[in-house]
Amino acid sequence: MSERLVRSSRRAGPRPDPGVVHIGLLGCGTVGGEVLRLLREHADLITHRTGRRLEVAKVAVARRDKPRRVPVPPDRLVDDGWAVVQDEGVDVVVEVMGGVEPAYTYIRRALALGRPVVTANKRLLGTHGPELLRLADTSGVGLYFEAAVGGAIPLIKPLRESLAADRIHAITGILNGTTNYILTRMSEEGWTFEHALAAAQEHGFAEADPDEDLDGHDAAAKLAILATVAFHAPVTAEQVYRDGIAAIGPREIAYARQLGYAVKLLAIAAERDGGLDCRVHPTLLPLTHPLATIRDERNAVLVTGAATGPILFSGPGAGGTPTAVVVLGDIIEAADGRGSGAWPVRDSTFLARPVLPIGDLVVPSCLFLEVVDRPGVFAKVAAVFGEEMVSLASIVQKSRGETADVVLMTHEAPDGAVQRVVSRLRAMDVVAAVGPVLRVQEQEPRPG
Repeated sequence: MSERLVRSSRRAGPRPDPGVVHIGLLGCGTVGGEVLRLLREHADLITHRTGRRLEVAKVAVARRDKPRRVPVPPDRLVDDGWAVVQDEGVDVVVEVMGGVEPAYTYIRRALALGRPVVTANKRLLGTHGPELLRLADTSGVGLYFEAAVGGAIPLIKPLRESLAADRIHAITGILNGTTNYILTRMSEEGWTFEHALAAAQEHGFAEADPDEDLDGHDAAAKLAILATVAFHAPVTAEQVYRDGIAAIGPREIAYARQLGYAVKLLAIAAERDGGLDCRVHPTLLPLTHPLATIRDERNAVLVTGAATGPILFSGPGAGGTPTAVVVLGDIIEAADGRGSGAWPVRDSTFLARPVLPIGDLVVPSCLFLEVVDRPGVFAKVAAVFGEEMVSLASIVQKSRGETADVVLMTHEAPDGAVQRVVSRLRAMDVVAAVGPVLRVQEQEPRPG
């Protein structure tokens, strides 16, 4: 007998109390602790609104003797995730432990056993999201992950439900609060990258090891999830082009502002040439762009649909309490599916849409150079652009004594050609330094 038939047989009989939903919690850290606290403090509100009482049946933790801000009855604490996943008394499995393993193995097993799963795990879904959605579909249960992208910002449900009848052309977002805080402080206060990072860590916006954020891994995982949902195509984080902000300094930000741009770490997914353009990198945005005004640790996502046009979602992108609220919303939705007898199933028959290479992208770019300040140098630099068929739109030059800063804005050009220009410039003896190359986003990507 298949696991799906076993599940159907087990659920067919009457439950002792169909008004109670038993939750199995994997992990009890920052988010898990807040889930427990909100369940306790908002119990009456949740029951009043849903007609069901949510109860935590088991909580899997690494150390049962560890002191906890939100106490858990000892008889509900276990140190083995399998005790949660395989307990027939658990109605909804909630994974907030983080990381890829063992969360991946636990979730696979829970879905195979016919139990709906709620997760806030962006790394896991960025790696295995398409596979887990297919498994949820096959098993006839729901996989809920609103809290995995954007914290308290509703994104997944609007894309899957409210905008299901529209064709999404592009998603453009600020998906990482750490990098947005750093870039904001550098822009508004003139701080160095190191100073801004230290402040982010002091305020709890950045981890002690912030590389996951600074190098764009966090934003790439979130973008893969959004792209999978919005374009109904399997996208993983490793397919997303990624570049971080470590090379950005106050000088680049100041020159960008002089030209009328803000620097943001953007996550972009768009239809292009029959495939998908998926990338995370520092970007120049016109100061009038709605995402240019998103400050500090806030997140924002601009969704552009064929019928709806651009819709902006914005709010706190992280934090234990906002994330826990959204996790509870997913639990309630899963409970409603169980109570009505109609387990929510999302169609995971994905379309075959290739993720296109970054080298084929055609956009304007901005280059920051330091060159020897003597006659004839710029002619040599300009010749490289001409030979690679990259047209220059504007030039800003400022002498620094023996060297000069040169800021070059190109017209639209293939990204591969711009990268060839950069490689050649770095090899020239008249070029003292080549700074970061910042792609320019004048407007939302056009459907291709």
